[in-house]
Amino acid sequence: MVTDDTEQTLLLADLMIRSPERFDDRAWAEALLAWERDVRARGLLDLLGPSSKRALDALLAGVPASDTGREGTTNGAAMRIAPVGIATPPDDVAVLVARVAEACRVTHNTREAISAAAAVAMTISLGISGAGFEDAVKQAVEAARLGATFGAPVGETDMGGLILTAMHVAGRGSEEELVARIGTSVASREAVPMAFAVVLLAGGDPWRAGLIAANIGDDTDTIGAIACAMAGACAGLSAFPQDKTETIIAANGLNLGPVAEGLLAIRAARLSKVPS
Repeated sequence: MVTDDTEQTLLLADLMIRSPERFDDRAWAEALLAWERDVRARGLLDLLGPSSKRALDALLAGVPASDTGREGTTNGAAMRIAPVGIATPPDDVAVLVARVAEACRVTHNTREAISAAAAVAMTISLGISGAGFEDAVKQAVEAARLGATFGAPVGETDMGGLILTAMHVAGRGSEEELVARIGTSVASREAVPMAFAVVLLAGGDPWRAGLIAANIGDDTDTIGAIACAMAGACAGLSAFPQDKTETIIAANGLNLGPVAEGLLAIRAARLSKVPS
């Protein structure tokens, strides 16, 4: 079964498709809280973290969205940011990072979380435009560094540098060294650089990236979700084994075609507004 990473990603995608012109903080908070109620009703344990729950409750109680997520440095923002990358062209890094910051604001309004999510979103956006993974990293680092200027000044100051370090270590091919030097926890400063490293270890293959992440320890599902989103965007759907994807889709009752079409329609509309 898919985990909270996938379910929240689809939740964000649905919100964006229904309201492509503006990000509705209150609707996002209500959607996340409704999702958690459904998770509880299903008897599952993939609940919102305590800081996210406090932030969402605060927003619904009237606290401004700019103030609710000022403690959130974990990887929850990066794990579900793929729809922003799919729907936003990469040409203007400032626009892309601003949209990432909007999506992070309610629960993860910190430089660490935003910079991490910005790097992931830029990689995905570039992949949709046809870039290979390694070619996308330079601009992902640029997006991370711009992302660090958003949100509360909390947490990691150089996400871009950590991503480059993780890629350098991954180039030596040692998963053990990666785990020791980078880490695999829920912190954005560990999980996101590790996800970049996992894609490199996998040679850009999204299925192999998922297998590596699943066995790397600690927050494996989120590292895998981020790594596979980036690798999948850069390698394309044909890089996934068809029998495996059919099994996953059937087991979870997923209907991903309309989601992809909706996000790509937003991207096309935004591209049409870019001056030539």
